[in-house]
Amino acid sequence: MKDARAPAPLVISLGVGDPALADRLAALLAGVPGLRLAAAGEVADAALVAPDRPAAGAGQGNLTSREIEVLGLLAEGASNKTIARRLGISVHTAKFHVGSLLDKLDATGRTDAVAHAARLGVLNL
Repeated sequence: MKDARAPAPLVISLGVGDPALADRLAALLAGVPGLRLAAAGEVADAALVAPDRPAAGAGQGNLTSREIEVLGLLAEGASNKTIARRLGISVHTAKFHVGSLLDKLDATGRTDAVAHAARLGVLNL
């Protein structure tokens, strides 16, 4: 004779460093039949782990914090003159940072650099 009891739910733990993302995932998973989120310290059947955002330099050509700032401005469509003004640097220095970004991201232009950075997770669009 078969056991008519429902199978035990799959217990999932969340390994997500971003509290907002962890809350969103918990809310989404709470309504899934057959799943249950693991309590703190409980052994889970599976783990949902979000990778940390890659740090500058981890596969992104060793971008500096200033280059990441410049990249953000490039994503907004800023010119070298605008980048210089917003960051309080000379236009020559802005051009240098843009050129360095193009080299490090192996990009053919400003738009390509932004696209590469978005794919690598360096830049959130």
